[in-house]
Amino acid sequence: MALKAIPLRHGMTHGDMLKTYIGLLCLGKSDFDAVENYRKDTYFRHALDIGQVPSSASLRQRLDAQAEAYLPLAYANNIDFLARAKVPITPLKTGHVPLDMDVYPMDNSDTHKEGVSRTYHGYDGYAPIGAYLGLEGWCLANELRPGSQHSQKEFTYVLERVLPNAKRLAGRTPILVRLDSAHDALETRGELAKDEVDFLIKWNPRGIDPEDFMARADELGCWEHPREGKRVAVFSETVTQVYKKKTYHFRRVIRITERTLDKHGQWMVPNIELEGWWTTLDENYDDATIIALYKDHATCEQFHSEFKTDLDLERTLMQYASVYNHQIPQKALGHRSPVQALKNWQEKRPELFKKRVYKLTGLDT
Repeated sequence: MALKAIPLRHGMTHGDMLKTYIGLLCLGKSDFDAVENYRKDTYFRHALDIGQVPSSASLRQRLDAQAEAYLPLAYANNIDFLARAKVPITPLKTGHVPLDMDVYPMDNSDTHKEGVSRTYHGYDGYAPIGAYLGLEGWCLANELRPGSQHSQKEFTYVLERVLPNAKRLAGRTPILVRLDSAHDALETRGELAKDEVDFLIKWNPRGIDPEDFMARADELGCWEHPREGKRVAVFSETVTQVYKKKTYHFRRVIRITERTLDKHGQWMVPNIELEGWWTTLDENYDDATIIALYKDHATCEQFHSEFKTDLDLERTLMQYASVYNHQIPQKALGHRSPVQALKNWQEKRPELFKKRVYKLTGLDT
């Protein structure tokens, strides 16, 4: 979709508006008012081939009015940029490229912005869902959602948008989708299996009696005793489930821990902890490897923090959620942004400074 397809009666071009805002985001500026510092900056204008840098009021009004129309273009450009730049996508030791997806809260307390509601952390804010590819954590999506929205709600639609882009970037390398227990649903497993994508999902043992699994561990004789008063059993089982009239056989790794003694002394009643992980990885990957692979999923928390703190987008100044959703694809470019790239090239090839050396798909005006 080109910007020319978006109606414009008068005023600055959509391209100038978008490239101006991309430049601000690449410089770590998310406030519309920050553009005033660059309106007379010749380098800023030439680096992004902007005809005229808009005022903060014009930029705010245009993005408020056209954010929904810009969104498809913003997300497409993000993926195109990563593909054309041939960014390194480092796989796991198993040979799979990890695709970590997770919902995280953004504190927007004491505000009345669109979509702000109670999050699972107990404060008002948003609950965006991020998708990060490879050990580098390339951001493929980071959709803003109401704070009170459950993680699983409309999650399959997110998969429909993210998986094709992940496959495009990963090429022939297999993908391993890693999700926490909020996405422990047959619907999720069925959709991922249908798309022939491996997954590793934390099991939510709600309403499950751990005694049944303790009995199973007794039968298998797989108890280990790491210390006095603690024993741990780890084993796998195959669970057969039917989704959309098709039968699937899923592997579930179980870990059950019984504690009868701690540093304070003997427990009157044993403490039993039941954990589990759904996966499509076969027996070539032992139970310990499966658990370790999921533990590494926690590294995506650092990607969340980059948006919330390093890029200062937690308490977004935007009145409308759709404008924020436009911010995220541009922020995903990070240090590989067009502005930084042009600065580097200018040092090596000064003659390129006055020429148009970079052009994003659809930004032609």
